[in-house]
Amino acid sequence: MSNLEQKLVDKLEILLKQTALSITDQQKVQLVKLVLLLHKWNKTYNLTSVRDPMDMLVKHILDSLVVSPHLQGNRFIDVGTGPGLPGLPLAIINPEKHFVLLDSLGKRISFIRNALRELRIINVEPVLSRVEDYQPKQSFDGVLSRAFASLKDMTDLCQHLPNKQGYFYALKGIYNQEEVLQLDPKFTVEKVIELQVPTLVGERHLVIVK
Repeated sequence: MSNLEQKLVDKLEILLKQTALSITDQQKVQLVKLVLLLHKWNKTYNLTSVRDPMDMLVKHILDSLVVSPHLQGNRFIDVGTGPGLPGLPLAIINPEKHFVLLDSLGKRISFIRNALRELRIINVEPVLSRVEDYQPKQSFDGVLSRAFASLKDMTDLCQHLPNKQGYFYALKGIYNQEEVLQLDPKFTVEKVIELQVPTLVGERHLVIVK
């Protein structure tokens, strides 16, 4: 294990102690290796504006993981996943759940495919497509996104993806009541959860829409 890898593992353990999450040692190593891959690929592919691996642990990994306790069901799609966020971290700590990671940019899907191979993740299916063109054979228990501009866009463009019991999980910064008022009346906000991401500056919310 390299010096940087060890530092990242130590930092991850300190951060996790400030949450209610319990993660195996193997999963911690996978999460750190994901950060190292992201850092390596970022130099060429510009996948994220976050450059420092220590910052990636908080802003990408922990920021994704804190959603985990709120997920209901076994089959999820992460829409506009970018370099696999929040999908990859969530898949690592929920090996019993299945995740489809969808993005319209080839370089992002190439990164995800490589990460799946290197980290031996078997519960993720990467899909290169625009969301409006993607017609899954089976619908989902949950539609996740941390990239959509508005709740209205997310629910309108992704309404063909959840099953009858399914939810939309929108990862947001500041919760904006205005966005809720713009929703089509057939969608209702079930819950707004203030997420606690250790050492992250700024608000984080999870908006759950039925």
